[in-house]
Amino acid sequence: MIRRYGDAPEPARRYTLRPGAYAILPRDGALLVTHQSEPWPEFQLPGGGIDAGESPVQALHREVYEETGWHITRAQRLGAFRRFTYMPEYDLWAEKLCIIYAALPVRPHGAPLEPGHSVRWMAPMVAAALLGNPGDRDFVRRHAV
Repeated sequence: MIRRYGDAPEPARRYTLRPGAYAILPRDGALLVTHQSEPWPEFQLPGGGIDAGESPVQALHREVYEETGWHITRAQRLGAFRRFTYMPEYDLWAEKLCIIYAALPVRPHGAPLEPGHSVRWMAPMVAAALLGNPGDRDFVRRHAV
């Protein structure tokens, strides 16, 4: 069974399954995270939804690049969690299946491609306190601190 973080699903609400791949990216004692300004300011693990026809690892590479401008290597799956949330950018109530990886950021290729995203480097303990959802915070505490 995959652990759930955050609010329990509302019994009368219909949720759409939204799988995604996210990365814990350590380098030189810090973690690479992204800050998303919209729909509300939030620190996040880089990553996002898996598109049709993509594997989770392909989505991870694409999403990390789009949100940070960095290429990564050595992606290793750490686990997964679920959370039930509203995604205003898609006007969608989602059951997010978050697959978490550890990977190494190898080199930047420019600014993030995603509007409203910026790159932040922070100590793992700081990231564990500031990340916007409890699943991300728990994975960072267990795997990066």
